[in-house]
Amino acid sequence: MTATLVTGVVRGCQDPPPDAPSVTVAADSPLGAKTPEVEEADEKAAGRDEPAAAGGPAGHGGSNVIDLPPLTVRSAEPAKPVAPVPPPSRTPEAAPSPRPTAPAPTAAPPVAAHGELALPPSPARQLAIPAIMIESPVMGLGLDAKGRLTAPPVTNPRLVGWYQEGPAPGEKGTALVVGHRDTKTGPAVFLNLNALKPGDKVNIVRADRRTAVFTVDKVRTYKKEEFPDAEVYGHTGRPELRLLTCGGSFDTKTGYSANVVVFAHLTDVRQV
Repeated sequence: MTATLVTGVVRGCQDPPPDAPSVTVAADSPLGAKTPEVEEADEKAAGRDEPAAAGGPAGHGGSNVIDLPPLTVRSAEPAKPVAPVPPPSRTPEAAPSPRPTAPAPTAAPPVAAHGELALPPSPARQLAIPAIMIESPVMGLGLDAKGRLTAPPVTNPRLVGWYQEGPAPGEKGTALVVGHRDTKTGPAVFLNLNALKPGDKVNIVRADRRTAVFTVDKVRTYKKEEFPDAEVYGHTGRPELRLLTCGGSFDTKTGYSANVVVFAHLTDVRQV
């Protein structure tokens, strides 16, 4: 499968100001409730635009859009040419001798041709990051008419989105998962994404009841004008994962100045 992704920087998260207190988002956290600190942050950000409808883009400074410049990077392995199939031989062949039925072999983890773990395509269903106490359902995302990656609806701050036109988590290629850092109602699922460290695990349950287990390689914060499209989105030759959200300093007119990116690669496969 070949997927071409129009890439660029993530924009539009309504993050709290840089001096806002850190909040850990767990699966059972009451994300809709405002703390006094969040209410104060909301007052400071009163100049922001209203969020757009679920899954669609918002205006400048909104909270539901990922703007992408006109640059294409392949996040999946390019398709290989199919070798021609020779015509069947007209010479009749003798029927093979029957052989005793052997017991079915024990299932082994799927591997790519060069020996590393790899899975066939299957949609992502749930994401868990134990180190920062996240458990979240996953929805599919695509590109809008202007080539921008849509984002999860701001009405559900626990939801994350996977770019479903690219590789699935665990498939050979770079799978992309995005989530809000906050919304106008308070903190969101990827608030503490930048707290992850190399060696932390990211577990993604797929529709085929397999769990793709990724190990974090590094966490980086990039200014939007210095966002390395090819490094973040490009195909690396193995199953990898990128988690993205907003970061940097906040401006009420232009939003956040940077993006937090988590780089991880597939290290295990479990059967649910």
